[in-house]
Amino acid sequence: KLGNTNIPKLFLPGLDFYNGITMAIDSLKNEGVEIEVWIYDTKKKDQSSESLAAEMSPLGFSLIIASFSNIAEQKTFSNFSFSKNIPLVSATYPNDAYVNANPYFLMVNTSLKTHIEAIYKYVQRNYPVGKFIFVTRKGSMEDKIQNMFSEAGKKTYPLNYKTVQMPDNFTAEQLLPLLDSNRQNVVICGSLDEKFGANLIKVLDQAPSYQIITIGMPTWDGLKSVSNTSNQTLEIVYSTPYNYSRSDKVITEITTLYKTKFNGRPSDMVFKGFETMYCFSKLLLKYHNNLLNNLSDSSFKISGNFQFQPVKLNSDAQIPDYIENKKLFFIHVQQGAIKGIN
Repeated sequence: KLGNTNIPKLFLPGLDFYNGITMAIDSLKNEGVEIEVWIYDTKKKDQSSESLAAEMSPLGFSLIIASFSNIAEQKTFSNFSFSKNIPLVSATYPNDAYVNANPYFLMVNTSLKTHIEAIYKYVQRNYPVGKFIFVTRKGSMEDKIQNMFSEAGKKTYPLNYKTVQMPDNFTAEQLLPLLDSNRQNVVICGSLDEKFGANLIKVLDQAPSYQIITIGMPTWDGLKSVSNTSNQTLEIVYSTPYNYSRSDKVITEITTLYKTKFNGRPSDMVFKGFETMYCFSKLLLKYHNNLLNNLSDSSFKISGNFQFQPVKLNSDAQIPDYIENKKLFFIHVQQGAIKGIN
């Protein structure tokens, strides 16, 4: 029930994903593709995930595309996909909670563990010298990230970095004395908390006399502070499995169509909805019951090639716990502009 004419912000990601899905359906129709698509709202009033799965059970779907927002939904539909042998594309939720021994579960949005391991290797490969500082805050998730980062170093030669725990609203006076004015500083953010990350960027933006590379978490993709810096000696780098370049031909076409249809600028959720609906529908039609063995086919890519690999949480497991997209892009931003994508 809407109390005024404004749509609450919490509605927008799901609505944008839905709009991307429907735009992809229109494109498939225009190509003469014949598929039957059912769309379910997991937030429908007086409906549980279990009752929705029971409703879907007798309908014989060939593919499920989902934008989950919590682990309860994920658990229900992961179990459902396995019991029915239906490939399930988790398009936006980067979490493997309650997903195990299910080779039908496809995680597009790369897990945190994969991000942390990739960040470690990226720093190690691209910044061999300098002063390395791992900045974190107090919290259970931060402890988990710190442990992941430490474990990543055990698989290769270790980085010589200093770990610093800061309060949420730390100041330049607390952090900048830890930097070195005579060499490159590589500052790694060890928290997913967006306010903490924004504060870190704000503090480093006040240090024009230092050469700084700051490595952010995946939550920095879309963080306003990333594009609001003025310090020319500060370079921001963050990882993302999505590469929706606004100069790309297809992305430009989707943006133009969205503006015409909805009189607005599409968010990344629009592109995620479009991409997963279009690409996986085309792959399903091309390979039918052999989709899972042909996920590396990039014939229908939108933003960049997915790199799906099986993940075994236990090395002795007979089957994968899920299939994960391991492809990551590293976005370099300086003074609000993208300087490069690796």
